[in-house]
Amino acid sequence: MSDTLETLTAALLDAARKAGASAADAIAVEGTSVSIDVRSGTLEQAERSEGVEIGLRVLIGGRQACVSASDTSSRTMAEMAERAVAMAREAPEDPTAGLADPSQLATGWDLTALDLCDPSPEPSAAELQEDALRAEAAALGVEGVAKAEQASAAYGRRRLHLAATNGFSGGYARTSRSVSAVAITGEGTKMERDWAAESRTYGADLPSPEEVGRLAGERAVARAGARKPKTGAYPVLYDERISGGLVGHLLAAINGASIVRGSSWLRDALGKEVLPTTLSVTENPHRPRISGSRPFDAEGLATRRRDIVKDGVLTGWVLDLATARKLGMESTANAARGTSSPPSPAVSNIALTQGDKSREDLIRDMGTGLLVTSLIGASINPTTGDYSRGASGFWVENGEIAYPVNECTIAGNLRDMLLRLTPANDARTYLSHVVPSLLVEGLTLAGE
Repeated sequence: MSDTLETLTAALLDAARKAGASAADAIAVEGTSVSIDVRSGTLEQAERSEGVEIGLRVLIGGRQACVSASDTSSRTMAEMAERAVAMAREAPEDPTAGLADPSQLATGWDLTALDLCDPSPEPSAAELQEDALRAEAAALGVEGVAKAEQASAAYGRRRLHLAATNGFSGGYARTSRSVSAVAITGEGTKMERDWAAESRTYGADLPSPEEVGRLAGERAVARAGARKPKTGAYPVLYDERISGGLVGHLLAAINGASIVRGSSWLRDALGKEVLPTTLSVTENPHRPRISGSRPFDAEGLATRRRDIVKDGVLTGWVLDLATARKLGMESTANAARGTSSPPSPAVSNIALTQGDKSREDLIRDMGTGLLVTSLIGASINPTTGDYSRGASGFWVENGEIAYPVNECTIAGNLRDMLLRLTPANDARTYLSHVVPSLLVEGLTLAGE
């Protein structure tokens, strides 16, 4: 880890002590990002940002306050600490706010095993532009594509260091490189669009821009002539591109912040069945070269693999220190934070058990229903789990895709939906959230 970032966090903690804080933690983040957009074979937009941001959280008893800055001068850090202490003295008392006990802290980790930072040189803007142009050309090369709305390529590198007055100090770096394309078929009111995008920690692991652009074009052409589906109750197959959203709703409902507020539709579900008994949801923050991996959480606790749902049964909440204390539990090392905010619970890498059938098998088995490839808008009641979303995709009849559809709404209740999941075996294992296509029986469709 860069001595510069470690030195900055140490200086922030020293400033906090001098300003009168009884405890504090500090974070320093150094980032570089480059993004290139092209359209019609020419550069449309190029952006580059780089800099260092610092954040400080101070605690005075059970009162806390956070401040941040992009100026790393000694004077600014002293002013930050004084301002944060003054804010904390006026903040409401929260007996659950506080740093981890030293016995809870991570004491060793293997950044080499996580392999989160590509050692290759940063790609030039010209290289990224070439990637975007190649993706666009491949999309336009698909018969039936009218135009490419946009093609993009990007690179990012981020380093962070976290330190606290309880003795914790640690940091790591991560990189990402991506390419994407959006293609359009048809004109006017008959226009349909679709996209493809890929991102990897290592640039060498990224598929070729031609693969990405071609897939975007093929997806767009397949949507030509879309129309509304039938209204009624039908099985719905969520394509792997969007199926992670269903698991995301479950994860949001078991987030400690929602549980503490009593506002979650799963607030009474601990130890109960929330998925079919054949399915588990596993969190593993130690997967090499995966974007959600991390050796420790934002409070310095060692991260670990665990089954959030085991054989269909919910085994625990997603907790940081504060929410765990409010619930009389132990933190699950799920704290996340930025430079300007205190820690809050968030998951890292998760995987849902894959099935033994392909997506094509599930299409055949569903008979008549809807294959959803895109969702728009959302009306989800966080207290009851009532679910309604705009959707588009393909109508299935007699186990085969019949025609593309758009302008429809699917509705149900998340608790019931999750208990009726049938997974395919097509999840992309290089993603942070590994979720296959998911078949849900008996949802309500509003179309024609």
